[in-house]
Amino acid sequence: MSSPSTGSLPRILTIATNAFREAVRDRVLYNLIVFVLLITVSAVFLSELSGGHAGRVITNLGLTAILFIGTFIAIFVGVSLVWKEIEKRTVFSIFAKPVGRTEFLVGRYLGLAATLFVNIAVMGAGLSLALLFVGDRPLAAAIWPAILLIFLELSVTTAVAILFSSFSTPALSAMLTFLIFVIGHFSSTIKELAGALASPAAKAIVEAIYYGLPNYRVFSFITETSNYMLPTGRMMAGAVAYAFGLTAVVLSIASIVFSRRDMK
Repeated sequence: MSSPSTGSLPRILTIATNAFREAVRDRVLYNLIVFVLLITVSAVFLSELSGGHAGRVITNLGLTAILFIGTFIAIFVGVSLVWKEIEKRTVFSIFAKPVGRTEFLVGRYLGLAATLFVNIAVMGAGLSLALLFVGDRPLAAAIWPAILLIFLELSVTTAVAILFSSFSTPALSAMLTFLIFVIGHFSSTIKELAGALASPAAKAIVEAIYYGLPNYRVFSFITETSNYMLPTGRMMAGAVAYAFGLTAVVLSIASIVFSRRDMK
């Protein structure tokens, strides 16, 4: 995928804005209200039942919920971003204008990424308020690096969802994206398996799977955060670089596949 030119940026931003508005109209952001209510209620109960460890329990529960809710949005909205435009045949009116297919994909991606950013920011604020309610000020501030890591992971998941949706049906795209999500969280197990194999051929295959699929362990810091740990600057920089690089590669592949797709 070539870098967007200066002239294409306004078109990309327009497409991204429209994608964000569509997500709002589809009530994607309504889950925020449910999340904030649930985490607040849990804070009230856990402050009485967790024996002085309410902050740790709420942090673990809250960050895990943010990850899974965000993943749900990334997958089920992401796989429909391209398919919905093709199904409604509105994509033809879009491409009748001076809008390229790469610009279309990047714009839709940025629109969903903005939606996820708003979701995560609001849910993070709700989690911080719950932690302040139980009197755990250190964790109320310490959760934000972990939330940034979650957003980086979701940005990769969104790109993967768009890649599959560029050539497949929504149901199959959602299934494949979720499979990548699960495998990505067990990447360390895959690496250990490769080291334990005696057959060179089998080892090469497993290693290819390990290096060819996203490694979501790069973004995993929920347990550590609930134990009052902070990620190092090196880890954060590595996670940002990995997310940006992998997203660029995945969107480039999606652009190539989508450019060759027959819309008729």
